[in-house]
Amino acid sequence: MVCKNNKKCSLIFGFIVVFSFENSVLAQVNGEVNDQSEPYSLNQDHFNFSPDRPIGSTAAMALDLDGTSIWTFDRCGDNWCVGSDIAPIQKFDASGNLVTSFGANMFNRPHGIHVDYEGNIWVTDFEGPDGVDPRRDGKGHQVFKFSSEGELLMTLGKPGIAGDGPDEFNKPSSVLVAPNGDIFVGDGHGGDSNARVLKFSSDGTFIKTWGGSGSAPGEFNEPHALAMDSAGRLFVGDRANSRVQIFDQDGNFIDEWNQFGRPSGMVIDSNDILYIADSSSVGRNPGWQEGIRIGSAKTGDVTAFIEDPDGDGSQEGVVVDVNGVIYGSLTGGMALRRYVEN
Repeated sequence: MVCKNNKKCSLIFGFIVVFSFENSVLAQVNGEVNDQSEPYSLNQDHFNFSPDRPIGSTAAMALDLDGTSIWTFDRCGDNWCVGSDIAPIQKFDASGNLVTSFGANMFNRPHGIHVDYEGNIWVTDFEGPDGVDPRRDGKGHQVFKFSSEGELLMTLGKPGIAGDGPDEFNKPSSVLVAPNGDIFVGDGHGGDSNARVLKFSSDGTFIKTWGGSGSAPGEFNEPHALAMDSAGRLFVGDRANSRVQIFDQDGNFIDEWNQFGRPSGMVIDSNDILYIADSSSVGRNPGWQEGIRIGSAKTGDVTAFIEDPDGDGSQEGVVVDVNGVIYGSLTGGMALRRYVEN
């Protein structure tokens, strides 16, 4: 190229240099999180499902207090529980055998699940009435607490009513209980739903809320997953903002991490190892692959990456047992996965 206007050419050259530098940095960062070691083998036939009860769309999983059994909250063998008599809350032992199930005819569209420090099961039903199907009326936009035997112990939210008040939810995606019994709810699933975190006492009394729709620190766009580290810091998977935000338990912002992709599922083990399932980067987060990223909840360093073997963008749930075995659950793929370290 021949330059006759030195000022113009300097600007063009500068743009090329900056553009090339930014893209090389982007490629380097993406390479660091996409090309980590993958020391795990996949087993997708571990769970023993009966022919008349296949697993449905499953957005989350949770670990039982025994350290090896897995709880799931699937959408009744399909992508909805509307009109189904199937019990969506299921517990599988370490061999993949069904131990118990409950919750039939209670939910519209299951989403989050959590096991608290007393072994109680918490779930979120994030879809409410649609004005078309009357079977959805009076259900959804709620959080439920069950005993491990299936006894309903507590309900938060108004059945079938979406709202932004202290006793209302609009598409609650996730729930977590702190060691002292305080309850945290990630309320919102994009669109015109809420974008906040709510805190309740152990008896369900509202304490506070924080957030709001946006991308600034402390704002959310799909608070899709919650986890807590050994220091008591609350991790929020702010999925559509492609980041993890970290808060103290009073909602004070501490940090944000962008190196784990778009967090759909998230869990922190007893060694403060962070596992994040990224199910939606392809097409939305350029340069990033989907799968499970593993790293330090203390430093944020990513140390391993398990690429989604199907690449279908549906592996949302993740949990790890006391032996380091990782489990993943799929929404669109309607399957459960087991990853064992090589």
